[in-house]
Amino acid sequence: MSAEAEAIDVDGTCCASCGIAANDDIKLKNCTACHLVKYCGVKCQREHRPQHKRACKKRAAELRDEILFKQPESSHLGECPICCLPLPIVPMTCTMMACCSKMICNGCDYASVLRKIDDKCPFCRHPTPKTQEETDKDFMRRVEANDPVAVRNMGFKRYNDEGDNESAVEYLTKAAELGDLVAHFELANFYRDGECVGKDMKKVIYHAEQAAIGGHPMARYNLGCVEEQNGRFERAMKHWIIAASLGCDKSLKTLRKGYAVGRIQKEDFAAALRAHQAALDAAKSPQREAAQAARLDNH
Repeated sequence: MSAEAEAIDVDGTCCASCGIAANDDIKLKNCTACHLVKYCGVKCQREHRPQHKRACKKRAAELRDEILFKQPESSHLGECPICCLPLPIVPMTCTMMACCSKMICNGCDYASVLRKIDDKCPFCRHPTPKTQEETDKDFMRRVEANDPVAVRNMGFKRYNDEGDNESAVEYLTKAAELGDLVAHFELANFYRDGECVGKDMKKVIYHAEQAAIGGHPMARYNLGCVEEQNGRFERAMKHWIIAASLGCDKSLKTLRKGYAVGRIQKEDFAAALRAHQAALDAAKSPQREAAQAARLDNH
């Protein structure tokens, strides 16, 4: 790129390679990786690549980090579609309905039992299946409709029940492509452990980051562990702070250890403690506590 073209391109209205200005006949397109410069065509973009490559990679990494380290509004589970409270990330506190693939909190599920309307789905009012065959039929209907949650659970079924690892990976990959964050998380684990697939650290990071950006706390925790292993302690602490703010106990314990050795400031650790408690409190309700108490009484 000539010095003249470089100077002209400061305001982004000219091609970064040849310096031609945008007009009614010439439409410039951004570099899709960094959005720093514009080009009049593919030929100019290729010619300018050797000069632009370093700045492009640096800015692309900065843009990725802006997305990666942004605090999600909620965990990957989101809210219960009935009571609209955040779903707890603690296991066994939600139920997935086979008819609509919605995650219902135990409180709303228990309320439907008390109101004697448990013969229908609390959300979509589809009749509750009376046999396993009916449940499987509802489930397959969701899979055939390309419901991401159902497709992911089909992958789990192939892996856990049928031992068909190849098919399991195919279903999980499809679910991830459809936007399912749990599928991204599980694929990251597969590629990390070399289970069902060959070990591939690039795919581990990709799938874990996709899940973490969407609010998956354990994916975020695992990314923090990877950063710690690579000696990037500041990035590790950022991941664990975000995960703790979503209610992740493991991340909070790790932050406590980091605070003890001076890797996190007192103010940041205190803020993480408050955010962690706020996330736990937001997922509580009298209805959910009643459901938990009834569950314990039944056991």
